[in-house]
Amino acid sequence: MKRSILLDTHPMYAMEISKSEAKVSNIDEIITHFKQKIQENPEAVFITVFDHYAHTKELNGEILDTIVNAKNLLFCFGHTIKNIEILVFRPKSIAICETKESFVLEFLETPRPEVNAWMQSWIKELQK
Repeated sequence: MKRSILLDTHPMYAMEISKSEAKVSNIDEIITHFKQKIQENPEAVFITVFDHYAHTKELNGEILDTIVNAKNLLFCFGHTIKNIEILVFRPKSIAICETKESFVLEFLETPRPEVNAWMQSWIKELQK
């Protein structure tokens, strides 16, 4: 996984997996994998899947020509609310983009290192 800073302020993680190196063949299989991981984690709860590609297409928005599908999996790890500000980090989203040649998976860094590690491991498990 690669850690970078998006727009000079937002720490994020990203990994690109070529389709030839992926254990899955499409976004829906990736979502099934993540839903299973969320279900196995006692702190996590699945919320929904947002079909970003369909939404943008419906708006007649611009979509990069190499993108064939794009969805966001929304879920939450929150087990405490010790301050109001922590709510800004919840819920979490893993962005899943399918291009003609690969899957690109990204998420914004959380303040809890173990949560970042969990999400990184879930993504890495998709690679052969």
